[in-house]
Amino acid sequence: MIPGSHKRRFTLLDAVLIAAMIAAVILLARRIRDDLVYQWQWSVIPQYLVRRQASTGRLVAGVLVQGLLMTLRLAFWSAVGALLIGVGVGILRITKSRSARAIGRVYVELMRNTPPLVLVFIFFFFIGNQVTTALGIDSWVRNAPEGTRQTITLLFSPPARFAEFLSATMTLAVYEGAYMAEIIRAGIQSVEKGQTEAAYAVGLTRSDQYRFVILPQAVRTISPALAGQFISTIKDSAIVAVISVQELTFRGLELMSATFRTFEIWITVTVLYFILTGGLSAAARIVERRMRVRGH
Repeated sequence: MIPGSHKRRFTLLDAVLIAAMIAAVILLARRIRDDLVYQWQWSVIPQYLVRRQASTGRLVAGVLVQGLLMTLRLAFWSAVGALLIGVGVGILRITKSRSARAIGRVYVELMRNTPPLVLVFIFFFFIGNQVTTALGIDSWVRNAPEGTRQTITLLFSPPARFAEFLSATMTLAVYEGAYMAEIIRAGIQSVEKGQTEAAYAVGLTRSDQYRFVILPQAVRTISPALAGQFISTIKDSAIVAVISVQELTFRGLELMSATFRTFEIWITVTVLYFILTGGLSAAARIVERRMRVRGH
């Protein structure tokens, strides 16, 4: 029998916890009903999720769903950048060179001990604008053919907001990369030393040792932590609303200001975040379970 495959029984503690949660929800609902002077209007929410296009009659994504899709794109590209940074810095952290280890440690400590809001402003006002101007990205996006602009909109963001999207992606990649680096470092160090020695004995170069021997084994160990960090990236992406990146939190702020439906909007935004992160957590658990089965 595979370890952990036995059936879990419903215990008295489970019943007590469920009853306590139900009681808390009921008490909260009663307090809101009795003490909060607020006229609920949930009927306004569906149009911000899905709406019918007047010209074609087709159903299209509403404002909140558009923000959710932007959050997904932002988190995906940020996670890709963070993973690349994490692999590079993670390897630096365990090399024999003392200067390389020092560089890796300084980066990790600096990023992990700096508030992400500060990093957002630094990258947006001092680094992101400089990079896009120096590389001519803004002018290239503005003058790109229509097909290219549509592709940019689909994969990244509307061309008019591309500079903000790029700055936000860079910020999140650099910030999350510090955490990725520590996860990858721990995964690499978990590989038995004999594996590295065997790879060296058969004539593999150092880069090939990492590509074919060390990293594939480390991935199995660190995949749950990487999945958790990706989910954390989704939640951390809300901070870039301060530079007008039109992700889910920014869309919620816009709607709250326009409709004054504070509770309905933020409860809906919370549910959308929960569906997204909860779905990814469930998928990560399935992948982890399958990898564990293959490892036995």
